[in-house]
Amino acid sequence: MSGTVLITGASAGIGYELAQIFARAGHDLVLVARSKDKLTRIAKEISKAHSIQALALPADLSSPRAADEIYRALKKTPIEILVNNAGYGSHGVFTDLDLKEEVGQLEVNVLSLVRLTHLFARDMKARGAGRILNVASAAAFQPGPYMAVYYASKAFVLHFSEALAEELREFGVSVSALCPGPVTTGFQARANITESPMAKSSLLALDAHTVAREAYAGLMAGRIIITPGVLTRLMAFSTRFSPRTLSRKIAGRINGKP
Repeated sequence: MSGTVLITGASAGIGYELAQIFARAGHDLVLVARSKDKLTRIAKEISKAHSIQALALPADLSSPRAADEIYRALKKTPIEILVNNAGYGSHGVFTDLDLKEEVGQLEVNVLSLVRLTHLFARDMKARGAGRILNVASAAAFQPGPYMAVYYASKAFVLHFSEALAEELREFGVSVSALCPGPVTTGFQARANITESPMAKSSLLALDAHTVAREAYAGLMAGRIIITPGVLTRLMAFSTRFSPRTLSRKIAGRINGKP
């Protein structure tokens, strides 16, 4: 039997698809999301379909206490793979947006990820084995007007993951950052960008299953940066050579001025 995988944001989108893939590969699961009823139903369905153990662990990662509560609940369950997938975005001029919502976004996208990684990576390091997948975004490679906090949060996740990959390599722990472009999930509605040029364009969009499949393959291969899709890889690569002023303007137009 394979080791236990902890997945945040597991009730939909990439997190849900990764749960299915890991279960199919024989991993037991700990599924984290806010919706208790939905999460419990998904855990039961996956357990039955793949003959593995799936534990539903409801938690609100916008709370600073959530990571410690999750860790304490799993004290007797060694986590061999941590998937920090939970996250959300917002759209608008930063000064017009609700500050509480922006700070909450940082709690989920950045601080909960840091807390969970610190707690579980220590155990992995002590055991001399483990894998961590942090879900960043293609947005991590450039600034993003009208989604300023989201883009900045994903840049943090990417750089944090790359640094940890170097620090933990000698201890048998691999760290990967998943950097997908647009993915067809509930993210667009949550971020209020369903009418943006990016959301309306099908050129870069991938479905969640395709992204999850590439994420799993990259994680198991020990790749540090995983960018699903040829066009996403080209876009990420091109930002290295584009003037920052141009990158900002293009991102702002793609995100759509409110």
